[in-house]
Amino acid sequence: MAAVELKEVHEFLWEIPRSRDMNVPGRIYADRESIEFLMAEGKSKEWDALLQVRNVACLPGIQKASLAMADIHPGYGFPIGGVGAFDVDTGVVTIAGVGFDINCGVRTMIVDLSREAVEKRKDALADALFKTVPAGIGSTGSLKLSIKEIDEVLLRGAPFVIERGYESADDLAYVEEGGVVSGADPACVSKLAKERQFKQVGTLGSGNHYLEVQYVDSVYDGLAAAAFGLAEGTVVVSIHTGSRALGHQIGTDYQSVLRAASEKYGIPVREAELVAAPIKSPEGRRYIAAVNSGINCAFANRQAIAHLVRRAFKEVFGIGASGIRTMYEVGHNNLKLERHIVDGVEKELLIHRKGATRAFGPKGVGIPDRYREVGQPVLVGGTMGTCSYVLVGTERGMEETFGSAVHGAGRRKSRKQALREYRGEVVIKTLAAEGVVVRVHSKPGLAEEAPGAYKDVENVVAIMEGAGVNRRVARLKPIVCVKG
Repeated sequence: MAAVELKEVHEFLWEIPRSRDMNVPGRIYADRESIEFLMAEGKSKEWDALLQVRNVACLPGIQKASLAMADIHPGYGFPIGGVGAFDVDTGVVTIAGVGFDINCGVRTMIVDLSREAVEKRKDALADALFKTVPAGIGSTGSLKLSIKEIDEVLLRGAPFVIERGYESADDLAYVEEGGVVSGADPACVSKLAKERQFKQVGTLGSGNHYLEVQYVDSVYDGLAAAAFGLAEGTVVVSIHTGSRALGHQIGTDYQSVLRAASEKYGIPVREAELVAAPIKSPEGRRYIAAVNSGINCAFANRQAIAHLVRRAFKEVFGIGASGIRTMYEVGHNNLKLERHIVDGVEKELLIHRKGATRAFGPKGVGIPDRYREVGQPVLVGGTMGTCSYVLVGTERGMEETFGSAVHGAGRRKSRKQALREYRGEVVIKTLAAEGVVVRVHSKPGLAEEAPGAYKDVENVVAIMEGAGVNRRVARLKPIVCVKG
């Protein structure tokens, strides 16, 4: 039996009723098959995603419910796909609700080329992207910075690298928060974290990070698609990466800080990584300032990579920078101060989204003017062998999930299990037979990311749409994929 009690609210929503030390119920967006898989997984593995949903529900100051999107799978303390909203006066901040890749996210850019033109030269394009965009563990970028300049990155985000020649300022209108958040303080970030990052701005990284050239295969919401600039056959480039080594080091550094804070303020720790501090405590404020620094670092990183992508396309197709415009960029490992309605009252909340994407509905705060009437684009990564999605936020999603969505398909098999079952060479050949060109720095790393290691993204998206909290706009199919 699973470690938690579950009841079905409706076909696509399940609840862990509030009991004992829970401050709110837990709610999981899932169909019956997904819930049965999570229950079986909880019995057979060390980590239990459903138990993690319950544990988060016990944290002080949490509002409405501990939430999990349809891509839920076990993480460190918080489930991946988890969302937790905390009252700023009574609530806590926890590393587990952000993760170690702060502001990991996706930028999707529209390319003024036909699918047919790209298909004809996809091998040359793959080679150019592989050569131009540094990727893999320990990769270094062309933007070499001093420690002092890293402080500028942490304070100023994407605008800083644009000033260094990594165009274009037009991008920022379509980047979440304009590519920079306030409240960052480089003094709250360790020297080691900065030293690990000063050569990594403009690098893709490894693991599930990718650079993918895609085309729009299907359009489901014509109005939203038109607002976003998407139509069947439109070519796009999606960049999935985050704050690299700096974000990981921030998480590592603050584990001990928040562990001590948990003891100091009497916050029960139900899983090692679920340490926390009151939001307004000195420890909480320092960690939030460090996270904001990591958020800005990730914005800068994706901006630099976007510049390199444009350079590669120019090399192959002669297309200028203006021919590749940013549709949207949004993160999915973040802390955000936002205002939401709780029990009929508007409150300021600190929203933790761990492997979950902000998904504001129509007229939401901070949405680009061009998109305000339809809602915020949501960028959902699938797998190299299946598809990705563009969704949009809904009013119901604002009410139920604090304006949140899935971020991807969600893992079905651990990396160790994937390495046992798949081989990188076989993945490359299989995808080539399906017309997808892959360039990769690590074949074992590619095996870990084999399509079979992930859930069915079609089903994940269908659950969220069935629940009414997100809506499909377009499906994207891969042409070229570059991985670390």
